[in-house]
Amino acid sequence: MAEVRIGIVGCAGRMGRMLAQEVARTKGCKLAGGSEASGNAAIGRDLGELAGLGTLGLQVGDDPAALFAAADAVLDFTSPQASVRHAALAAARGTLHVIGTTGIAADGEAAIRRAAAKAPIIWAPNMSVGINLLLALVERVAATLDARYDIEILEMHHRHKVDAPSGTALGLGRAAAKGRGVELDAVAERARDGVTGPRKSGAIGFAVLRGGDVVGDHSVVFAGVGERLELTHRAASREVYAQGAVRAALWGQGKPPGLYSMRDVLGL
Repeated sequence: MAEVRIGIVGCAGRMGRMLAQEVARTKGCKLAGGSEASGNAAIGRDLGELAGLGTLGLQVGDDPAALFAAADAVLDFTSPQASVRHAALAAARGTLHVIGTTGIAADGEAAIRRAAAKAPIIWAPNMSVGINLLLALVERVAATLDARYDIEILEMHHRHKVDAPSGTALGLGRAAAKGRGVELDAVAERARDGVTGPRKSGAIGFAVLRGGDVVGDHSVVFAGVGERLELTHRAASREVYAQGAVRAALWGQGKPPGLYSMRDVLGL
């Protein structure tokens, strides 16, 4: 079987370099190239040298359209605006697009769904296998425990993260809401300050912490009277996201156009 050619947009970033390393060490995969935004200092450099893999003869480019044309799958942990543009490129070529970008607004999500009518797109707020198992557990627990159990979601990330709550925290909120049979937007409490009054029954609360170099901690608390259940995942390295993304790229080969999630990839 031919190796799967995998490209990386945003290849010069911390996550982009880690994705390149993961592709290089995964059997059945081959780096197809990488791209960066115009003006990035990495453009023209060898992708292998950039990722600490040695010279590969693949120059970092500034044309993502060319990358989508050359690859069987493209991994994308860039920015909300860039990922939406890249989804349109995936649709134009029918190339598998794996999106791990968080913070995508409703209009961007709608654009990605439209693109998925023409190309297979795997999009998840978190590519970690453990987090996706947690999502499934949260939905199951929320369906089992009624509104007498208050749901609170706590997340912490490094000081450089720009969106809050994290995409993963919001994904956990959606899983809990689905388990309860409600829409998250109708019950979410994303900020509390001052005299807020008693907690609303059925609300799903969010708390956000930022500091240091924390890769990603997420906890979902089901607090009842007399007992409390806490489900927690802690990521010690971004490698878990890279591993999940490459696993998704392999799973997606031959899939028809559509919007898929890591739960599809894992068969959950």
